[in-house]
Amino acid sequence: MKKTLLFLIFLGINLSTFAQSRDFLLLKRGVSPKKQIRFYAGESITYKSKKLGYFVTDQIREFSKDYIFLNENILSLDDIEAIDIRRKDSRNSTLKNMNALLLGSGIILLTAESINSIYQRREFSIDQGVGLTSGILIGTGLALLPIRYKIFKIKGRNQLQILLKNEIDLSNGPKKEGSF
Repeated sequence: MKKTLLFLIFLGINLSTFAQSRDFLLLKRGVSPKKQIRFYAGESITYKSKKLGYFVTDQIREFSKDYIFLNENILSLDDIEAIDIRRKDSRNSTLKNMNALLLGSGIILLTAESINSIYQRREFSIDQGVGLTSGILIGTGLALLPIRYKIFKIKGRNQLQILLKNEIDLSNGPKKEGSF
């Protein structure tokens, strides 16, 4: 019984340490969590600075209220013009999976029709409807290949924000003096 209780207490302490937030850079467009991308310390970031005018890749070391400390640079939030999000945006993996599904289904349909015609009629032929359908599937897959979310430009509704674990208040609102 003591071992079980000790184990549960130890597990609770471990889970509470993992549940605490870390400092991160938040790229957001709107309120939806699907439109938010987070960069944590230790991750690589590719950004375009207003001063440089071209993209630079660097690793994030830490954050302060208004600055990002990188391995090679100290970057102000006001200095960032755009951030490359090709590898960070989860919507890109959805598009990649959809492309693979369309291309694969078109190729499998063509292959199945070819094998079926050789087996049944002893000659290679593809039915017109099957050829049209597989052509549409492959064409759509190829047309969607270049479509990706590539760059997060800081303008309009797109915003950058640094969230520090010290400043995040998990309460429902500001506490008034004298209230519990």
